[in-house]
This record gives sequence, structure tokens and C-alpha cells, in this order.
Amino acid sequence: MTVPELIVETLPVGHLQCNCTILGDPVSRKAIVVDPGGDAELLIERLLELDLQVERIIHTHAHLDHFLASGKLKEATGAKLALHHDDLFLWDMLEDQCRMFGIPFEKPPPPDQWLEHEEEIEVRGIQGKALHTPGHTPGSMCFLFEKQKLLIAGDTLFQGSVGRTDLWGGDYQKIEESIREKLYTLDEDISVITGHGESTSIGHEMRSNSFVRV
Repeated sequence: MTVPELIVETLPVGHLQCNCTILGDPVSRKAIVVDPGGDAELLIERLLELDLQVERIIHTHAHLDHFLASGKLKEATGAKLALHHDDLFLWDMLEDQCRMFGIPFEKPPPPDQWLEHEEEIEVRGIQGKALHTPGHTPGSMCFLFEKQKLLIAGDTLFQGSVGRTDLWGGDYQKIEESIREKLYTLDEDISVITGHGESTSIGHEMRSNSFVRV
């Protein structure tokens, strides 16, 4: 019996065009949403079109462009919000972040769950693993879905670049260690959905990323 492929759809959202990814199981119709950074109405409409019910909303980190629509999405779906505890200070300072970038502020609800390194991320038909990859922020996470050969990297790794480390809690040495020790040890053919811009692969970045090479 052939197992249907996972629904994977990435939409650039919000003022800073964060890549928000919807992962849906075509059998159970359950879904995970990663980094709803804006355009809540667009995301809700797309989920309805795909006939998916969101059970978890998970965050690679707590910069405003990765969770600005999380509150509205939770209100519409009842899904629980999760991130790494080390980024709680950023979640709590959303108003300051919005002021810095000139973006309207909407108070977010508190997170429901804290993610741990190597924690299983699972809803019916979808199974992945959280990887703690500090550097861009103290609580930055990547999400690995091994069956799909897919990594959602947030702002840790980009095509030909890495996340900036000059904002609150950033640390270049830590992001370099995270990429070298936790991402470049993955299979080279794993596709990478980045936090902004084009997707890439682990192997491509190992060979050509000028910031962190093997």
C-alpha cells in the first residue's frame, strides 16, 4: 500500500516575508504550522482550502517576524503554541521589537509548551524532531522531518548565508557551532526550508556556504 506524501507548503508572510510552513497529513488532515509571522487571515484561508486542522504551532525562534500571527492563528484553530524557553524574553518584548521595525503591535498569548533539544514533534501522520541550534537567538530551533528528508531551519541557515547575530542574544560562535555540529552532520540530500528566501540543501551549504564550511 502506497503511503500518501505529506502536504508541505511554504508561504512568505508578514512585513518581513518570513517563510511560514504548513505540514499536513493527507489521511488524518491534521497539521503543524511553523513560524506564522504574519498574514493570519491568509494562513487561515489556506488551511481551510487544504482541509487541514492545526494541532500545533511551533516556532524556530521568537523574533517578531516569526510569530506575529501566532495569537490569531491559535484563536482560530485552538492549536497550542510552542518554542524554546530561552527565547521567552524575546516573546515577552514583542512590543519593543515592533517599535524598532515600525510594525503594529498585537499582544501575543503566552506560549503553551516549551521545546527541548531532540524532542519529538508529532501529530497524527507527521513525525519530526526539534534541534536546539542557538546563535541567531539563544532559543533558536530547527525542525527535522527525516522521512521527508526535510529541515525547517528558521534563521539559523540560509542559502549561502547564516542568520544575523547582532540582535538580542545573538552569538556568532554559537551559530557556527550549531550549524557545524548539528546541521552539517545530517544527510547531505536533506532539503532545507530557510526562514527567508530560497530553499537549499545540507550538501549545497556544506560545499558552498562562505560563512560556515566543513
